[in-house]
Amino acid sequence: MSLKRDLGRARYAAAQGARVAWYFSQYLLARRISGPFDRPGEPKFEPKAAEGDAQRIRTAFLELFAKDRINIELGLYPAPDDIRLERAVAAMRNTASFFRDLPRVDQRRLERDGTEVREQVRGEQRYPTYYLQNFHYQTGGWLSQDSAKLYDTQVEILFGGAADAMRRVALGSLARAIRGVDQRNVKLLDVASGNGRFLRQVLAAFPRIPATGLDLSPAYCAEARKRLAAWPQIEIVNGAIEQAPFEDASFGAVSCVYLFHELPPRVRRDAARQIARITKPGGAFVFADSIQTGDAADLDRMLEYFPVGFHEPYFSSYLNEDFTALFGEHGFEVEEVELAFLTKVIRFRKR
Repeated sequence: MSLKRDLGRARYAAAQGARVAWYFSQYLLARRISGPFDRPGEPKFEPKAAEGDAQRIRTAFLELFAKDRINIELGLYPAPDDIRLERAVAAMRNTASFFRDLPRVDQRRLERDGTEVREQVRGEQRYPTYYLQNFHYQTGGWLSQDSAKLYDTQVEILFGGAADAMRRVALGSLARAIRGVDQRNVKLLDVASGNGRFLRQVLAAFPRIPATGLDLSPAYCAEARKRLAAWPQIEIVNGAIEQAPFEDASFGAVSCVYLFHELPPRVRRDAARQIARITKPGGAFVFADSIQTGDAADLDRMLEYFPVGFHEPYFSSYLNEDFTALFGEHGFEVEEVELAFLTKVIRFRKR
Protein backbone atom coordinates (compact mmCIF):
# COMPACT_ATOMS: atom_id res chain seq x y z
CA MET A 1 0.00 0.00 0.00
CA SER A 2 2.83 2.38 0.89
CA LEU A 3 4.60 1.61 -2.40
CA LYS A 4 1.42 2.25 -4.37
CA ARG A 5 0.95 5.55 -2.56
CA ASP A 6 4.55 6.58 -3.18
CA LEU A 7 4.30 5.71 -6.87
CA GLY A 8 1.09 7.73 -7.10
CA ARG A 9 2.76 10.70 -5.50
CA ALA A 10 5.73 10.41 -7.85
CA ARG A 11 3.50 10.29 -10.92
CA TYR A 12 1.49 13.23 -9.64
CA ALA A 13 4.60 15.29 -8.94
CA ALA A 14 6.07 14.54 -12.36
CA ALA A 15 2.88 15.31 -14.24
CA GLN A 16 2.00 18.50 -12.35
CA GLY A 17 5.62 19.65 -12.40
CA ALA A 18 5.73 19.27 -16.18
CA ARG A 19 2.38 21.04 -16.47
CA VAL A 20 3.47 23.98 -14.33
CA ALA A 21 6.75 24.28 -16.24
CA TRP A 22 4.85 24.29 -19.53
CA TYR A 23 2.39 27.04 -18.58
CA PHE A 24 4.72 29.14 -16.45
CA SER A 25 7.29 29.29 -19.24
CA GLN A 26 4.55 30.60 -21.51
CA TYR A 27 3.60 33.19 -18.90
CA LEU A 28 7.20 34.41 -18.77
CA LEU A 29 7.41 34.50 -22.57
CA ALA A 30 4.13 36.40 -22.83
CA ARG A 31 5.36 38.95 -20.31
CA ARG A 32 8.60 39.35 -22.25
CA ILE A 33 7.01 39.99 -25.64
CA SER A 34 4.10 42.09 -24.38
CA GLY A 35 4.26 45.85 -24.27
CA PRO A 36 4.81 47.84 -21.07
CA PHE A 37 2.35 47.29 -18.26
CA ASP A 38 1.48 50.99 -18.02
CA ARG A 39 0.08 53.15 -20.78
CA PRO A 40 2.30 55.98 -22.06
CA GLY A 41 1.86 59.05 -19.87
CA GLU A 42 0.33 57.19 -16.95
CA PRO A 43 2.04 57.00 -13.56
CA LYS A 44 3.81 53.69 -13.14
CA PHE A 45 1.67 51.21 -11.23
CA GLU A 46 3.54 49.93 -8.19
CA PRO A 47 1.62 47.51 -5.95
CA LYS A 48 2.50 47.57 -2.29
CA ALA A 49 4.99 44.84 -1.51
CA ALA A 50 6.39 43.54 1.73
CA GLU A 51 9.65 41.78 2.38
CA GLY A 52 9.34 38.06 1.75
CA ASP A 53 6.19 38.32 -0.42
CA ALA A 54 7.71 36.33 -3.29
CA GLN A 55 8.59 33.43 -0.99
CA ARG A 56 5.13 33.44 0.58
CA ILE A 57 3.52 33.38 -2.87
CA ARG A 58 5.63 30.37 -3.82
CA THR A 59 4.65 28.69 -0.56
CA ALA A 60 0.93 29.24 -1.22
CA PHE A 61 1.40 27.88 -4.74
CA LEU A 62 3.06 24.69 -3.47
CA GLU A 63 0.48 24.28 -0.70
CA LEU A 64 -2.24 24.21 -3.35
CA PHE A 65 -0.74 21.12 -4.98
CA ALA A 66 -0.15 19.48 -1.61
CA LYS A 67 -3.83 19.96 -0.78
CA ASP A 68 -4.81 18.61 -4.20
CA ARG A 69 -2.73 15.48 -3.65
CA ILE A 70 -4.25 14.92 -0.20
CA ASN A 71 -7.75 15.10 -1.70
CA ILE A 72 -6.75 12.51 -4.29
CA GLU A 73 -5.36 10.18 -1.61
CA LEU A 74 -8.57 10.59 0.39
CA GLY A 75 -10.50 9.38 -2.65
CA LEU A 76 -12.44 12.60 -3.16
CA TYR A 77 -11.58 12.60 -6.87
CA PRO A 78 -9.17 10.77 -9.18
CA ALA A 79 -5.70 12.00 -10.06
CA PRO A 80 -5.71 14.20 -13.17
CA ASP A 81 -4.89 12.47 -16.43
CA ASP A 82 -2.88 15.29 -17.99
CA ILE A 83 0.03 13.61 -19.74
CA ARG A 84 -1.40 12.05 -22.88
CA LEU A 85 -0.30 12.40 -26.49
CA GLU A 86 -3.57 13.82 -27.81
CA ARG A 87 -3.71 16.35 -24.99
CA ALA A 88 -0.10 17.37 -25.61
CA VAL A 89 -0.90 17.99 -29.28
CA ALA A 90 -3.99 20.01 -28.36
CA ALA A 91 -1.97 22.00 -25.79
CA MET A 92 0.63 22.94 -28.41
CA ARG A 93 -2.09 23.96 -30.84
CA ASN A 94 -3.76 26.13 -28.19
CA THR A 95 -0.43 27.70 -27.27
CA ALA A 96 0.11 28.68 -30.89
CA SER A 97 -3.37 30.25 -30.96
CA PHE A 98 -2.70 32.08 -27.70
CA PHE A 99 0.48 33.73 -28.97
CA ARG A 100 -1.12 34.61 -32.32
CA ASP A 101 -3.87 36.40 -30.42
CA LEU A 102 -1.59 38.00 -27.81
CA PRO A 103 -0.82 41.21 -29.80
CA ARG A 104 -4.55 42.00 -30.06
CA VAL A 105 -5.06 41.36 -26.34
CA ASP A 106 -2.02 43.48 -25.52
CA GLN A 107 -3.28 46.34 -27.69
CA ARG A 108 -6.61 46.37 -25.87
CA ARG A 109 -4.80 46.38 -22.55
CA LEU A 110 -2.63 49.33 -23.51
CA GLU A 111 -5.66 51.21 -24.83
CA ARG A 112 -7.82 50.10 -21.87
CA ASP A 113 -10.45 49.07 -24.43
CA GLY A 114 -12.62 46.28 -23.11
CA THR A 115 -15.93 46.97 -24.81
CA GLU A 116 -15.42 46.23 -28.53
CA VAL A 117 -17.46 43.05 -28.20
CA ARG A 118 -20.59 45.21 -27.96
CA GLU A 119 -20.26 45.97 -31.66
CA GLN A 120 -20.72 42.27 -32.44
CA VAL A 121 -24.21 42.17 -30.96
CA ARG A 122 -25.43 45.69 -31.69
CA GLY A 123 -29.19 45.66 -31.91
CA GLU A 124 -29.59 42.40 -29.99
CA GLN A 125 -31.36 42.59 -26.63
CA ARG A 126 -30.59 39.12 -25.30
CA TYR A 127 -27.48 39.98 -23.29
CA PRO A 128 -27.20 42.19 -20.19
CA THR A 129 -24.93 45.19 -20.65
CA TYR A 130 -22.38 44.11 -18.05
CA TYR A 131 -21.77 40.91 -20.02
CA LEU A 132 -20.89 42.62 -23.30
CA GLN A 133 -17.28 43.34 -22.47
CA ASN A 134 -13.89 41.89 -23.34
CA PHE A 135 -13.18 40.53 -19.86
CA HIS A 136 -9.42 39.97 -19.52
CA TYR A 137 -9.21 41.89 -22.83
CA GLN A 138 -9.79 38.55 -24.53
CA THR A 139 -10.76 38.58 -28.19
CA GLY A 140 -14.46 37.94 -28.65
CA GLY A 141 -15.29 38.36 -24.98
CA TRP A 142 -17.44 35.40 -23.99
CA LEU A 143 -19.21 35.26 -27.34
CA SER A 144 -16.92 33.58 -29.87
CA GLN A 145 -16.06 29.94 -30.57
CA ASP A 146 -12.36 30.80 -30.56
CA SER A 147 -12.69 32.26 -27.07
CA ALA A 148 -14.48 29.14 -25.83
CA LYS A 149 -11.65 26.93 -27.10
CA LEU A 150 -8.82 29.17 -25.92
CA TYR A 151 -10.10 30.15 -22.46
CA ASP A 152 -8.53 27.23 -20.57
CA THR A 153 -5.10 27.98 -22.03
CA GLN A 154 -5.43 31.67 -21.16
CA VAL A 155 -6.24 31.05 -17.49
CA GLU A 156 -3.64 28.32 -17.07
CA ILE A 157 -0.95 30.63 -18.44
CA LEU A 158 -2.18 33.43 -16.19
CA PHE A 159 -1.98 31.20 -13.08
CA GLY A 160 1.16 29.31 -14.05
CA GLY A 161 -0.59 25.96 -14.47
CA ALA A 162 -2.55 26.16 -11.19
CA ALA A 163 -6.10 26.81 -12.49
CA ASP A 164 -7.20 23.18 -12.73
CA ALA A 165 -5.80 22.38 -9.29
CA MET A 166 -7.72 25.32 -7.79
CA ARG A 167 -10.93 24.03 -9.40
CA ARG A 168 -10.26 20.56 -8.02
CA VAL A 169 -10.17 21.95 -4.49
CA ALA A 170 -13.73 23.17 -5.13
CA LEU A 171 -14.55 19.67 -6.38
CA GLY A 172 -13.17 18.29 -3.11
CA SER A 173 -15.57 20.48 -1.16
CA LEU A 174 -18.47 19.27 -3.32
CA ALA A 175 -17.36 15.66 -2.81
CA ARG A 176 -17.37 16.09 0.97
CA ALA A 177 -20.83 17.69 0.78
CA ILE A 178 -22.42 14.69 -0.98
CA ARG A 179 -20.34 11.92 0.62
CA GLY A 180 -22.49 8.93 1.53
CA VAL A 181 -25.28 9.86 -0.92
CA ASP A 182 -25.94 7.85 -4.08
CA GLN A 183 -24.58 10.14 -6.79
CA ARG A 184 -27.47 9.19 -9.06
CA ASN A 185 -29.82 10.94 -6.62
CA VAL A 186 -27.85 14.19 -6.45
CA LYS A 187 -29.07 16.64 -9.06
CA LEU A 188 -26.28 19.18 -9.61
CA LEU A 189 -26.35 22.60 -11.24
CA ASP A 190 -23.06 24.22 -12.27
CA VAL A 191 -23.66 27.96 -12.60
CA ALA A 192 -21.61 29.77 -15.28
CA SER A 193 -20.42 26.39 -16.52
CA GLY A 194 -18.52 27.95 -19.43
CA ASN A 195 -16.91 25.43 -21.75
CA GLY A 196 -17.52 22.58 -19.30
CA ARG A 197 -14.08 22.40 -17.70
CA PHE A 198 -15.29 22.09 -14.10
CA LEU A 199 -18.17 19.78 -15.01
CA ARG A 200 -15.70 17.47 -16.71
CA GLN A 201 -13.71 17.31 -13.45
CA VAL A 202 -16.95 16.56 -11.56
CA LEU A 203 -17.81 13.74 -13.96
CA ALA A 204 -14.35 12.21 -13.61
CA ALA A 205 -15.20 11.77 -9.92
CA PHE A 206 -18.95 11.15 -10.22
CA PRO A 207 -19.61 9.68 -13.67
CA ARG A 208 -23.29 8.94 -12.98
CA ILE A 209 -24.32 12.21 -11.37
CA PRO A 210 -27.19 13.97 -13.19
CA ALA A 211 -25.95 17.50 -13.82
CA THR A 212 -26.96 20.68 -15.61
CA GLY A 213 -24.64 23.43 -16.76
CA LEU A 214 -25.97 26.98 -17.10
CA ASP A 215 -24.10 29.61 -19.10
CA LEU A 216 -25.01 32.82 -20.91
CA SER A 217 -22.67 32.26 -23.88
CA PRO A 218 -24.03 30.15 -26.80
CA ALA A 219 -20.45 29.55 -27.98
CA TYR A 220 -19.29 28.27 -24.58
CA CYS A 221 -22.44 26.14 -24.25
CA ALA A 222 -21.74 24.57 -27.65
CA GLU A 223 -18.14 23.80 -26.62
CA ALA A 224 -19.35 22.29 -23.33
CA ARG A 225 -21.82 20.02 -25.12
CA LYS A 226 -19.00 18.68 -27.29
CA ARG A 227 -16.70 18.09 -24.34
CA LEU A 228 -19.37 16.37 -22.26
CA ALA A 229 -21.06 14.37 -25.01
CA ALA A 230 -19.90 11.07 -23.46
CA TRP A 231 -22.23 11.58 -20.48
CA PRO A 232 -25.86 11.37 -21.66
CA GLN A 233 -27.28 12.55 -18.34
CA ILE A 234 -25.71 16.00 -18.72
CA GLU A 235 -27.74 18.97 -19.94
CA ILE A 236 -26.29 22.35 -20.94
CA VAL A 237 -28.70 25.27 -20.75
CA ASN A 238 -28.12 28.71 -22.28
CA GLY A 239 -29.20 31.40 -19.83
CA ALA A 240 -28.28 33.82 -17.04
CA ILE A 241 -28.31 32.88 -13.36
CA GLU A 242 -30.01 36.15 -12.39
CA GLN A 243 -32.99 34.92 -14.43
CA ALA A 244 -32.50 31.20 -13.79
CA PRO A 245 -34.87 29.13 -15.98
CA PHE A 246 -35.50 26.44 -13.36
CA GLU A 247 -38.28 25.53 -10.94
CA ASP A 248 -37.99 26.24 -7.22
CA ALA A 249 -35.92 23.71 -5.24
CA SER A 250 -34.78 21.93 -8.42
CA PHE A 251 -31.24 21.02 -7.33
CA GLY A 252 -29.73 19.20 -4.38
CA ALA A 253 -26.30 20.69 -5.06
CA VAL A 254 -25.14 23.85 -6.83
CA SER A 255 -21.62 24.91 -7.79
CA CYS A 256 -20.39 28.24 -9.08
CA VAL A 257 -16.76 28.71 -10.11
CA TYR A 258 -15.22 32.11 -10.98
CA LEU A 259 -18.43 34.02 -11.74
CA PHE A 260 -19.14 36.50 -8.96
CA HIS A 261 -16.05 38.69 -9.46
CA GLU A 262 -17.39 39.48 -12.94
CA LEU A 263 -20.86 40.53 -11.76
CA PRO A 264 -21.87 44.07 -10.78
CA PRO A 265 -22.93 44.34 -7.12
CA ARG A 266 -26.64 44.53 -7.96
CA VAL A 267 -26.48 41.44 -10.16
CA ARG A 268 -24.63 39.53 -7.43
CA ARG A 269 -27.69 40.00 -5.25
CA ASP A 270 -30.05 38.83 -7.97
CA ALA A 271 -27.83 35.79 -8.58
CA ALA A 272 -27.72 34.91 -4.86
CA ARG A 273 -31.50 35.15 -4.66
CA GLN A 274 -31.93 32.82 -7.63
CA ILE A 275 -29.37 30.30 -6.35
CA ALA A 276 -31.27 30.15 -3.07
CA ARG A 277 -34.60 29.75 -4.88
CA ILE A 278 -33.50 26.75 -6.98
CA THR A 279 -31.56 24.95 -4.21
CA LYS A 280 -33.46 22.38 -2.18
CA PRO A 281 -33.65 22.81 1.60
CA GLY A 282 -30.63 20.97 2.98
CA GLY A 283 -28.84 21.28 -0.35
CA ALA A 284 -25.19 22.31 -0.71
CA PHE A 285 -23.85 25.33 -2.58
CA VAL A 286 -20.13 25.37 -3.41
CA PHE A 287 -18.85 28.85 -4.21
CA ALA A 288 -15.34 29.21 -5.67
CA ASP A 289 -13.85 32.51 -6.75
CA SER A 290 -10.90 34.79 -6.23
CA ILE A 291 -9.57 35.31 -2.74
CA GLN A 292 -10.53 38.69 -1.30
CA THR A 293 -8.63 41.40 0.51
CA GLY A 294 -7.48 40.10 3.87
CA ASP A 295 -8.01 36.40 3.13
CA ALA A 296 -4.29 35.88 2.68
CA ALA A 297 -2.45 39.10 3.45
CA ASP A 298 0.71 37.78 1.79
CA LEU A 299 -1.16 37.65 -1.51
CA ASP A 300 -3.03 40.96 -1.30
CA ARG A 301 -0.60 42.74 -3.59
CA MET A 302 -1.29 40.25 -6.39
CA LEU A 303 -4.98 41.22 -6.23
CA GLU A 304 -4.07 44.83 -6.98
CA TYR A 305 -2.95 43.85 -10.48
CA PHE A 306 -6.28 42.47 -11.66
CA PRO A 307 -8.33 45.67 -12.10
CA VAL A 308 -5.29 47.42 -13.63
CA GLY A 309 -3.68 44.80 -15.85
CA PHE A 310 -6.88 43.03 -16.92
CA HIS A 311 -10.32 44.21 -17.84
CA GLU A 312 -12.12 43.30 -14.61
CA PRO A 313 -14.50 46.23 -14.06
CA TYR A 314 -16.24 44.79 -10.97
CA PHE A 315 -13.26 43.21 -9.26
CA SER A 316 -12.57 46.07 -6.85
CA SER A 317 -16.10 45.89 -5.42
CA TYR A 318 -15.85 42.09 -5.30
CA LEU A 319 -12.78 42.28 -3.05
CA ASN A 320 -14.87 43.72 -0.22
CA GLU A 321 -18.14 41.84 -0.77
CA ASP A 322 -19.36 39.93 2.30
CA PHE A 323 -20.56 36.66 0.81
CA THR A 324 -21.38 35.11 4.16
CA ALA A 325 -23.87 37.91 4.73
CA LEU A 326 -25.05 37.98 1.11
CA PHE A 327 -25.98 34.31 0.99
CA GLY A 328 -26.98 34.29 4.64
CA GLU A 329 -29.84 36.65 3.76
CA HIS A 330 -31.23 33.85 1.60
CA GLY A 331 -31.02 30.99 4.04
CA PHE A 332 -27.49 29.69 3.52
CA GLU A 333 -25.12 28.84 6.35
CA VAL A 334 -21.36 28.41 5.96
CA GLU A 335 -20.11 24.84 6.40
CA GLU A 336 -16.46 25.30 5.47
CA VAL A 337 -14.03 27.83 3.99
CA GLU A 338 -10.85 26.79 2.23
CA LEU A 339 -8.12 28.80 0.51
CA ALA A 340 -6.41 27.31 -2.53
CA PHE A 341 -3.64 29.71 -3.69
CA LEU A 342 -5.63 32.53 -5.37
CA THR A 343 -9.01 30.85 -4.98
CA LYS A 344 -11.39 30.85 -2.04
CA VAL A 345 -13.88 28.00 -1.71
CA ILE A 346 -16.90 28.45 0.55
CA ARG A 347 -19.43 25.66 1.02
CA PHE A 348 -22.87 26.73 2.16
CA ARG A 349 -25.82 24.63 3.26
CA LYS A 350 -29.41 25.74 2.61
CA ARG A 351 -31.41 25.86 5.81
